Amino acid sequence: MAEEKLSFQAEVSKLLDLVVHSLYSNKEIFLRELISNASDACDKLRYAALTQPDLLAGGPGEFRITLSPDKAARTLSVADNGIGMNRDDLVGNLGTIASSGTAAFLSQMTGEAKKDMSLIGQFGVGFYSAFMVAEKVEVITRKAGEDQGWRWTSDGKGEFTIAEDETAERGARIVLHMREGEDEFLDGYRLRNIVKTYSDHIALPVILIEEGKEEAVNSASALWTRSKSEITPEQYKEFYHHVAHAFDEPWATLHYKAEGAIEYTGLLFIPGQKPFDIFHPDRKQHLKLYVKRVFITDDCAELLPPYLRFVRGIVDSQDLPLNISREMLQHNPLLAKIRTGLIKRLLSELKKKSEDAEGGDYGTFWASFGAVLKEGLYEDFERKAEILDLCRFATTASDEPISLATYLSRMKEGQEAIYTISGDEISALKKSPQLEGFIAKGIEVLLLTDPIDEFWPNAVTTYQEKPFRSVAQGAADLSAIKGVENPDDKRPEPAAGDAVAALIAAFKLALGEQVKDVRSSERLIDSPVCLVADEGDVGLHLERMLRQHQQAGQRAPRILEVNPRHSLIRRLAEEATADGAADRLADTAWLLFDQARIVEGEVLPDPASFARRLSKMLEQVG
Repeated sequence: MAEEKLSFQAEVSKLLDLVVHSLYSNKEIFLRELISNASDACDKLRYAALTQPDLLAGGPGEFRITLSPDKAARTLSVADNGIGMNRDDLVGNLGTIASSGTAAFLSQMTGEAKKDMSLIGQFGVGFYSAFMVAEKVEVITRKAGEDQGWRWTSDGKGEFTIAEDETAERGARIVLHMREGEDEFLDGYRLRNIVKTYSDHIALPVILIEEGKEEAVNSASALWTRSKSEITPEQYKEFYHHVAHAFDEPWATLHYKAEGAIEYTGLLFIPGQKPFDIFHPDRKQHLKLYVKRVFITDDCAELLPPYLRFVRGIVDSQDLPLNISREMLQHNPLLAKIRTGLIKRLLSELKKKSEDAEGGDYGTFWASFGAVLKEGLYEDFERKAEILDLCRFATTASDEPISLATYLSRMKEGQEAIYTISGDEISALKKSPQLEGFIAKGIEVLLLTDPIDEFWPNAVTTYQEKPFRSVAQGAADLSAIKGVENPDDKRPEPAAGDAVAALIAAFKLALGEQVKDVRSSERLIDSPVCLVADEGDVGLHLERMLRQHQQAGQRAPRILEVNPRHSLIRRLAEEATADGAADRLADTAWLLFDQARIVEGEVLPDPASFARRLSKMLEQVG
């Protein structure tokens, strides 16, 4: 087969240039990435060989990773005898860079962000860090169980070649042709130091081959099998970097051994920064499952629920059968017990962190993963009370997110509900007309801005017997709540009842089926009108979200509330009692209705009519 030349997918010449010149502040990281990839390849073959022993044919029995510097040729080879790759794997894995979002990656690479090493782990481009020190990279590989070997070659400038290679052995050998000035990475002492620093925890032996001699340069002991007293914080951090393919520092580390009816070891990490794919539609969890130190899978949905998918790490069980299959995992009662234990440990750790007044960093966790954890309120009925205690919410009275327990302690006398309002941004929500009456009485309202906030209140319904109630839905009767007394509150008396009734009748006649109802408002203070959803109807913000995703049908008619104390409404109410007022007020009704829709962030269905009515009114004023 003739040699093929192909182009990398999507903007990669620019991306590779960023990786080489901007992204990493520490070049030695490249070796950690290549060793981690080699370790994963061996783990995958070890698991596959449990059911297909023939895959181990044609290669040494002991899994290992070798480093071979050649000062004369100025090359460094990193080799493994793992699963290997075929042509399709090379194109898919090495020819499609940052498949989680190249454009998004590039958009963030500005200013100081170029130096933020944490970004690299979010996009899966660790292999390409090799181009920081190499002017050309070759990958010679043969996939286990196949006869044909392949050679992948690239200079990192936008193209790569793939050709058949009969010399390829099972696994992969990555040959780095070093750039000028990077000879330090051909020195055995330097390589030993890098492996000890970053990859000592790798469970496979890392062998340095120098001048024909072989030397194991790592401890080759699975970190999670050691006692916690023997492990330094730095070793935990580097294992997190390895298992999570991340570059930030873990926010929390949980290392424990469960004993009793079922035995397993867990080494779990909560990241310090939000991974880029945290809201990917597949919502996959990222724990690796081992059985007696043998890697089984890194795609075991049964280990953790989706709302804990931010957790990274490993679980090593002593009780699961070594040859367990994916299908068996789905129905294994032992795995269900492990899952229960993991969830209990994680929620307990989060509760402890949330109650640590001196720690003060629970807010960091919540800012990164609160929106994910809240999915458990909707999905995990059994643990919703525990999760609610962990939740934090921005409010109309607090710049820092608070717990629901704190909210309850600040409720006003006579207040029987936890009030909420949902939208896209906190700053916009604080200006919402639906909040005016609540703010005037000093009633705190939760400001909900995550998409999941539209769903979990309907599933949870109460907290400590207090119901959740949206201020933008249903009627607002605040008369029973004793709020703060405001001596400067000198609002005018409301318009006469019969005049307001006449105005409402005129508005109903003008707007027809565009509104579900028109009524006098108790929630408005400074605004003349607002829109609210009727009790039981889809909320305004949820309908807008569904419409953005083309999931909503015809717009549901809303209730238009008018403020009888507002000067404009008082004047219009007086006019509404005169003969022929209904016709004269028709355009005004539509203007106020459109104004309420604009405040809610809706796009007017007929902006031309709105502009015409507005111009007509301005002419009359002039």
